[in-house]
Amino acid sequence: MYQKLIIIGNLGRDPEMRYTPDGNPVTSFTVATSRKYKDTDETTWFRISVWGKQAENCNQYLRKGSRVLVEGRLIPDLQTGGPKVYQKNDGNWGSSFEIFAETVRFLTPKSEFSGESSGGSDFMDDAMEDDIPF
Repeated sequence: MYQKLIIIGNLGRDPEMRYTPDGNPVTSFTVATSRKYKDTDETTWFRISVWGKQAENCNQYLRKGSRVLVEGRLIPDLQTGGPKVYQKNDGNWGSSFEIFAETVRFLTPKSEFSGESSGGSDFMDDAMEDDIPF
């Protein structure tokens, strides 16, 4: 069996890199994808983990608002086999989709970021108003 998930979206915040006990780098970040249909905006959030040299590159070059293409596999909740479900601060329920990235392609031109940690599009400004648990 085989699965591959491809998403294109914007980072919701700056990446966070850490090292495993044996010294392997891993970088985590969130990506929001959006689509509009009928008078409704739909935003889906993904939690991304990337390892090795690619993790170091993501940590160095990506920032909040960066547009990326992520290819990887969906990591299901071990208990349910589906996305992780959580309760938001407002009492509503949400879900978290996690992806183990095999490839991350940077789509934002380097010239659009001047080394600042914030940036992005109106889409990200609107999407960040939601309660996001991560």
